[in-house]
Amino acid sequence: MAADNIAFNVLKHDLVPEHHLLNEEEAQQILLKLKVTCDQLPKIRRSDAGIKVLENIYGPIEEGRIVKIIRKSETAEEFVAYRLVTRG
Repeated sequence: MAADNIAFNVLKHDLVPEHHLLNEEEAQQILLKLKVTCDQLPKIRRSDAGIKVLENIYGPIEEGRIVKIIRKSETAEEFVAYRLVTRG
């Protein structure tokens, strides 16, 4: 995995939730399911450590892409959130 080449992979830390980059088709399906536009999603900056690790795996991630974040939860088992990648 390309992410093994970086100094510290934050996505392997126990307290950091899973991050998954969605392809265009998956992103459109999620937007339709949630009945929202991209601009209505919470934002995540390209400078975020999780995005930097994903860029080492997938290559440069452009603004406007959607990332799926899965957090472990004691009450709901897992909580899924979606974030829109923005500059910064």
